[in-house]
Amino acid sequence: MSHIDTEKLSAHLRAKGINLVDKTILITNYSGSLQESDLSEPANCSGFGRIRHFRLDTNSDWNIINPLPILPAAKALGIDPKSEIKAQVFQNAVCNWRCWYCFVDFKLLSGNPKFSDFLSSDQMLELYLDQPTPPLVIDLSGGQPDLTPEWIPWMMEALINKGMDKKIYLWSDDNLSNDYFWKYLSSEQIDLISNYKMYGRVCCFKGVDQESFSLNTEAAPELFDLQFELFDRLLNIGVDLYAYITLTCKRETNFKSVIPRLMDRLQNISKNLPLRIVPLKVYEFSPVTPRMKGIHRNLLEGQNFAFQVWEEELNRRFTMGELKIPITDVVL
Repeated sequence: MSHIDTEKLSAHLRAKGINLVDKTILITNYSGSLQESDLSEPANCSGFGRIRHFRLDTNSDWNIINPLPILPAAKALGIDPKSEIKAQVFQNAVCNWRCWYCFVDFKLLSGNPKFSDFLSSDQMLELYLDQPTPPLVIDLSGGQPDLTPEWIPWMMEALINKGMDKKIYLWSDDNLSNDYFWKYLSSEQIDLISNYKMYGRVCCFKGVDQESFSLNTEAAPELFDLQFELFDRLLNIGVDLYAYITLTCKRETNFKSVIPRLMDRLQNISKNLPLRIVPLKVYEFSPVTPRMKGIHRNLLEGQNFAFQVWEEELNRRFTMGELKIPITDVVL
């Protein structure tokens, strides 16, 4: 199996995805894309945005609740958490990995000018505000937003300039694939992110070991280890961090060995880190079905066995009281 050259592809896509002179980011336009058919309501912001409905509901037969970003947003905004919260999503048009289960059409991840255009943060905010009732949450999604990490401080600066930095909660995604956050941001920009009260970041761990990571992302297996290093670095600068994990792995995996080892690595970063991680069950979306092969059916089955052992490990390592702590109150 050939692997993505993550370093090379990251540099190539960054060059396509950002204009440093104009301070603009290449943003997906959903119009005419395969992803558009999966949206719960039509694209907005002239096709460059979508409204995402985050819900506090159970995740099918796994019987877990995904509190992200509802609880972090509600806490920052000083409002009661509700069963659903709307977020204005903007999606950058580049990603350096090709996760087979990604709900985004791969055509929207390669900087394709047919489905994207450059926008500044001010332009995005203008589109966002040109709605009857703009959501209280803005989600900078991808793609991989951290190929263009300047997007986050630029958006913060735009919100501050409009006097909206205490009124709007900012949320962003990160696939833990590169160190561009430290490579390209200035110390002032990092300080802004670290001290911005209305911001939270969710990182996504892919797979349960090197093999499943590589099968999921098409990246080299050893980059599985980089995820833990990058998360630790972000945690150390004070960002309000949360995480997802996709447990898709072969059903032949030695779950009783692999999952405890994974949990050990997470707890080496912080004892309570597993309590800030939400397992995401992978489903087929319209863009996913054409990509699926026999191995992917296997991985879909394997995730259920992995989740079972994940739950067993949580119950073995934490008390019932600790497991009931709201994710926003878990101290890392």
